[in-house]
Amino acid sequence: MKKGIPISPGIAVARAFRWEHALGQHSPHLIDSTALSGELVRFDHACVAVGLELDRTIERVQSEVSNEAAEIFRAHRSMLRDPNLVGKVHSIILRRQIDVTSALGEALAEYEALFGQLKDEYLRERISDIRDVVGRLMSQIAMEDTQLKLQSTEPIILVAPEILPSQAVMFDRFQIQGIVTETGGSTGHAAILARALGIPAVSGIPDIWKEVHQGDLIAMDGREGHVHINPGPEVESAYRKLQREYVHQRDRMVENRDLPAVSQDGHAIELLSNVNGVPDALVSQSVGASGVGLYRTEYLFLTHPTVPTESEQYENYRQIIEQAPNRRVIIRTLDLGGDKQVPYLGTHREANPFMGWRSVRLLSAYPDFFQTQLRAILRAGQAGDVGLLFPMISTVEEIHRLRRLVDRTRMELTRGNVPFQGKLAIGVMIEVPAAALCIDQMLDEVDFVSIGSNDLTQYVMAADRDNPKVAHLCEPFHPPVFRLLRSVIRTCNERGKPVTLCGEMAGRPRCVLPLLGMGLRRFSMSPAFVPTIKALIRKIDLKDCIPIAEQVTRLRRADEVRAYLSERLRAICPNIAMLDTL
Repeated sequence: MKKGIPISPGIAVARAFRWEHALGQHSPHLIDSTALSGELVRFDHACVAVGLELDRTIERVQSEVSNEAAEIFRAHRSMLRDPNLVGKVHSIILRRQIDVTSALGEALAEYEALFGQLKDEYLRERISDIRDVVGRLMSQIAMEDTQLKLQSTEPIILVAPEILPSQAVMFDRFQIQGIVTETGGSTGHAAILARALGIPAVSGIPDIWKEVHQGDLIAMDGREGHVHINPGPEVESAYRKLQREYVHQRDRMVENRDLPAVSQDGHAIELLSNVNGVPDALVSQSVGASGVGLYRTEYLFLTHPTVPTESEQYENYRQIIEQAPNRRVIIRTLDLGGDKQVPYLGTHREANPFMGWRSVRLLSAYPDFFQTQLRAILRAGQAGDVGLLFPMISTVEEIHRLRRLVDRTRMELTRGNVPFQGKLAIGVMIEVPAAALCIDQMLDEVDFVSIGSNDLTQYVMAADRDNPKVAHLCEPFHPPVFRLLRSVIRTCNERGKPVTLCGEMAGRPRCVLPLLGMGLRRFSMSPAFVPTIKALIRKIDLKDCIPIAEQVTRLRRADEVRAYLSERLRAICPNIAMLDTL
């Protein structure tokens, strides 16, 4: 049995599928001489597919971003026709009698060794372009293989070194019963997507990808972080029983979809959903959410083959609004950077990308790119009750700059006689401690506030949320996190400004108890958790949450807070306690 970090609750028992596509992980395969021509054809087909993708990217980037940005992809396109690269890969396949992906890896290693000897720094850095092209080819080949295997397989548990956000968006297409990874924290984006789909997940198990073989039976508990590889019949039977009980309990909660989220003492609580696309908006209706509290627009860009045009963005936002409960949606502008990269905005080497050039900080370099998104959001805003949310705000000056951009966009639409929603509420995400500490000044400039507890926690604790070595510091149970949240909630309530918590804390029953006691009345979470939180709210008196809030801010250690909240949740609602991760 392996012990990892529990990142999405639930029980799963299924065969392992080792996902070689993740980060280009690949075990070399020897090929029979009669099949070598087939590997050459696979490589050539991949070059054609990637070339067509780059052609589309060049056209879109030139029109939507800049000609300078498009030059990057023109250079990549020319490499696909380079006889040195193509000939080298062909030669390795035939000489070493290995599969095309292994041959690409060996070719890249040869180039890296060659370029590493160059004295000119500019030329040395050109290896990043070769690495990008080879990576595209590997991804094209691996994606075709992976989709073919996944589509024809029984329900599986995905095992990978790491899953990137752009890869995680494929989860809902296949019969994935669980996810086990070597890296990735409880508030990482792959974890968020797993929870949104109700898929049990465990991370932080070193070398699990190497230890597990394709088809091994795995029994996992996403609540406790336990993973059993090839369990005996007794353990398998016990886990299958736990799985049935968990699914039964979860399905019972969904029955409350039409019931109001009102506490025993008559206080109405607003339960909203976080969504990544139209399917999530539809799920939000089925589970009884009252609206969408956070639409993460970056996933449209991460999954788009090139650059979404204004028309494509407008159509996507309109569909989200029309499918959302009560047509209420808060649309967050692009939060790219960190672990969410799109190639047409360039690859920026940074020692600490999560605290670097990301999100609204990219605005100065790509104002037209961001203005295109604002145009699409303002136009789509006519379809319902829509708010505009800016992430990663650190200063009041940033808000002023963004408001000027919104005003300029409105003027452009007016001059072009383009219909749009002129009275969109504007809000900011409180994720950076500087913004939380200056919340009183921020409130002078905005209509509402959304707290991004995932990033706020990692910045308060100075711990990368995707790094398993410091995962214990990224938990929401640390007293400083609760103290800062209490201050933000109290200030917003005193000023009469709506405040919503949008991070993963909102879907964790133990965290909801003290947040209610602090005066929070709006929660936005993965749709899968709405029934559970609604069931909890209908079981409690809000006045009983006030001493819980006071206690968590008095305690000194995270383990004390965790143990205290676990005890209170078990006492108040034991059947809900089993649905929360430990």
